[in-house]
Amino acid sequence: MKTLSQLYDRINRASPLDFGIIFSQSIDLFKKSWLQGFILQLFIFALALPFLIIFYIPFIGLIISESQNGYVDSHVYEEFLAGFSILYISFFLIGIMVMSSVSLCLYAAFYRILFKFDHDQEVVTNDFFIFLKGKYLSKAFILVLITALVYGVVTLLVVPTFFVSILGIFYLIVPFTFLAPVMGFNPDLSVGDIVSTSFKLGNKKWFLAFGLIMVSALLASTVGFLLCGIGSLFTAAFNYHPVYFIYKDVIGFDDENDSIESIGEVDMNG
Repeated sequence: MKTLSQLYDRINRASPLDFGIIFSQSIDLFKKSWLQGFILQLFIFALALPFLIIFYIPFIGLIISESQNGYVDSHVYEEFLAGFSILYISFFLIGIMVMSSVSLCLYAAFYRILFKFDHDQEVVTNDFFIFLKGKYLSKAFILVLITALVYGVVTLLVVPTFFVSILGIFYLIVPFTFLAPVMGFNPDLSVGDIVSTSFKLGNKKWFLAFGLIMVSALLASTVGFLLCGIGSLFTAAFNYHPVYFIYKDVIGFDDENDSIESIGEVDMNG
């Protein structure tokens, strides 16, 4: 694993990257990895489902009940929301944080799966669970907490400085997108080092990364829509492929031959 100074050095010495080449490489890799991308989306959906049931199902039931009455009583909704106790909301938010932490570990593992496809290695379903252990989950939880706090602070600035806040939200998309690959390929870095490396990489290739992320998301959502909506489960993971290639071309891997053999070897005792 590279040290923080080695990561910084590679980022500083990074050559210009070509949008078209990375996009083309992403499509080629997606042809190999689409099934694992679909499995990833199923895992994420399974994690989110309990929270959808706990909150949205009662709310939808309330809406249906109100619509049958022929009018909408705003007091009913106020009473419904007031019925959620502080303790309930606290547990709900903690649950969301835990779900997001597990999701981050799955995303980090998915980038390692992309590495394997990129180097014609065998991929198995268990590769998704490589980070679902002690120290990696706790590290992911802290990363999710940092992300939520930063976005929260920026969002609070919307009222006094709307334009600056919106720019901040768009800016943060890129560095926070790199949290998963940086963690995935450097799992033993500290939380602070993962965050700082992600921001340094994001700042170095911000415009390229933002453009690729937006175009990839647009393409994935459009194709998913054309496939009757359900197709989004198959196409959504395409967004991560350009990010993988930016990481690969900027930071890369140590000795490529050694990396191909050892990329799946993570300390699972933490």
